[in-house]
Amino acid sequence: MRRTVETAPGLGVGTLTLYAFSADNWKRPQAEVGALMKLFRKYLLAETEKCREKGVRLQVIGRRDRLNPSLVTAIEAAEQRTQDCHQLNLRIAVDYSARDSIVRAAHLLRSTQSITRDDFARALGKVNCEAGSVPEVDLLIRTGGEMRLSDFLLWECAYAEFVFCNRMWPDFDAGDLESAITEFHSRQRRFGGIPQAATR
Repeated sequence: MRRTVETAPGLGVGTLTLYAFSADNWKRPQAEVGALMKLFRKYLLAETEKCREKGVRLQVIGRRDRLNPSLVTAIEAAEQRTQDCHQLNLRIAVDYSARDSIVRAAHLLRSTQSITRDDFARALGKVNCEAGSVPEVDLLIRTGGEMRLSDFLLWECAYAEFVFCNRMWPDFDAGDLESAITEFHSRQRRFGGIPQAATR
């Protein structure tokens, strides 16, 4: 994780979202879940000052009502401490489900007469403890040889480019990130339109 965070800004990445713990991961053995939560809290306590020094803003997206209060306190402290950092916006998804987020956002807007995409994007941000609209995803990198979204940022990935990497996440390094971004820049993004060359 540290390798990726340190490399991203130099490659032009402004926002980086990492999937740390999905809502479905609660199904895993209790001992494993407990260890993951302790590890995450330890990371926040150890890395917040380093993030601040490097200009990294920490944000945790997802539900918080099912997290241990001590972890929520650590999350809030990390977000507060790094809120003025602008080198990289690091979003960490914890107890996150894109489908559940969409349902909760729709429930939030149920009495609204007319809803725009911007309205919905702001509602998604609100249910996931973000200020403002959720950001659109340009590039989604899936490691470990998996080729699925796994309930991650479904709304935000409407026009995302996908890069699949066989390397497991613990082994993912700066070279892998650079390769993925190079691949991204080689693609033609049309957003439903036609290639620019065809319009000339």
